[in-house]
Amino acid sequence: MKSFNRSICLVVLFLAAVIIAANILMKPAVTETNRVQNVEISRICSQIEEGNAPDLSSCEYVTSVEEYVPGSGRLNTDKNYAVREAGGRLYRFDYEPDNRIRNCHTKRIMNIALLTVSALVLFVMFYIRQRIIRPFHKLSDMPYELSKGNPIAPAKENKNRYFGKYVWGMNMLREVLEDEKRKEIELRKEKHTLLLSLSHDIKTPLAAIKLYGAALSKGLYPDKEKQKEIAGKICKNADDAERFVSDIVKSSDESFLRLEVNNTEFYLSDIIDRIREQYSGQLILCGTDFSIDKYSDCILCGDPDRSVEVLQNLIGNAVKYGDGKAVSISFSDEENCRLITVRNSGNSLPEDEIVHIFECFRRGSNSSGKTGSGLGLYICRCLMNDMNGDIFAEIKDGDMLVTAVFRKA
Repeated sequence: MKSFNRSICLVVLFLAAVIIAANILMKPAVTETNRVQNVEISRICSQIEEGNAPDLSSCEYVTSVEEYVPGSGRLNTDKNYAVREAGGRLYRFDYEPDNRIRNCHTKRIMNIALLTVSALVLFVMFYIRQRIIRPFHKLSDMPYELSKGNPIAPAKENKNRYFGKYVWGMNMLREVLEDEKRKEIELRKEKHTLLLSLSHDIKTPLAAIKLYGAALSKGLYPDKEKQKEIAGKICKNADDAERFVSDIVKSSDESFLRLEVNNTEFYLSDIIDRIREQYSGQLILCGTDFSIDKYSDCILCGDPDRSVEVLQNLIGNAVKYGDGKAVSISFSDEENCRLITVRNSGNSLPEDEIVHIFECFRRGSNSSGKTGSGLGLYICRCLMNDMNGDIFAEIKDGDMLVTAVFRKA
């Protein structure tokens, strides 16, 4: 904002300098005014006094000469003229003014034009300042506050609506971040409550096992039948403790990642067009041959946004773990399902690891030196399951193939 204000000041100074310089250059020579036409009039007067007819052929400014009779009223004219005596008579000389005199009129027009242009430039700059720079300056703090997690009020759109889509997007981002923060708090609360509950429940079987073990070590149950009964109770309590531990592991595995899926119906072409638009130019620039096979359009069941996310993950992995030469998308049908297969050349994953690539936090041996969290394919599996679909992988002819199975409507 301050830099733009400085720019306005510099423009004002520049325009003022231009106007001053132009006026200096156009300044008329006052001492020269009327000098040339007076010389021509004097020369014509000399011709008349010598008895010759006035010769205007060599005159640049004098246009006509006629005898002037006082009281005739012929002086009432808008022309420039002068009355002089020659040979005992009065003569009227009409002349065009010197260019230096006409410069005053030109100077006026020039000043009006420069002032008009200057006013227009300043109006545009102040309009940009008030309607674009100033509103955007108010919005510029919003991303910073969001990054800090500070609560902020929704951004309001101006009447000019220059930032309509930006404001709408920032408000959507604010709502998403606030919703994620609320979910995170709820998740932490649920996790804390669950751990407290399970830890309390697990104390009972552990305490019983401890007591039975102490009793057996002290020989309180000499009868073999009784010992067998106690051993059975120890096994039962151990099973209960194991079940509680499994619940804890299962809870930590399922609750750390919440994926919302809004199942509906959509056309296959909708998601393929989005993928083509995103990756066609991008992969060509990377030198990767990217192709999408021909397909017959159909209506699929699932979440279109999540479906695009699945394909984005698969293409991202194909680029990251392939040799970068070729990535292709093909289609096939099986029963009431449409299969979408992402294939990349240069597979480097051992075949015995393929059954584990959809596990949480599991990365293959070919991931060395490549960034990642081991969640991409796990998320794909969760999303496809939530959309009543499936996903699987295979190695064929040295290429990696990952297929997402969508149900038809």
